[in-house]
Amino acid sequence: MRRRTLLAWLPLPLALSALSGCGFRLRGVPEFAFRSLYIAAPPASPLARELRRTLEGAGGQLVLLSEPAQLPQAEAIFDLLSEQHERSVVGLTASGQVRELQLRLRIKFKLRTPAGAELIPETELLQQRDISYSETIALAKEAEEALLYRNMQTDLVQQLLRRLAAVRP
Repeated sequence: MRRRTLLAWLPLPLALSALSGCGFRLRGVPEFAFRSLYIAAPPASPLARELRRTLEGAGGQLVLLSEPAQLPQAEAIFDLLSEQHERSVVGLTASGQVRELQLRLRIKFKLRTPAGAELIPETELLQQRDISYSETIALAKEAEEALLYRNMQTDLVQQLLRRLAAVRP
């Protein structure tokens, strides 16, 4: 019995040493090349709200400026140029009823200094998901669609966070 327990625990140190030898490391807190950031986005933008929350919760030294009067104090300015929710039909039944939809969330943004130097040029990011559709459960499909849009938004915010952390002046 003791030998069986020893054999069961033997692979654990081997796995840990293999992971440390390959360079595996948890992502940790993002480090930014700038100490203060102003997010220029429409006040009703859910993506901008989630980006603010994520940056505030990241636990780093970054200071988020929210008042337009603080704009000259920012070391970097994040401009959310556009945010589009798109929905298109990609599949129909033989009788012409909608069977499948494609949802897209497309954003355009840039990162610049107050002097106008571009740290990240105008960039477009796109997330898309396919969803089946049935008119008999339209209300449930509407809720699923909203959930997919939130999921795409979270994915885009994580991409933005990695891009902001990769900026070097």
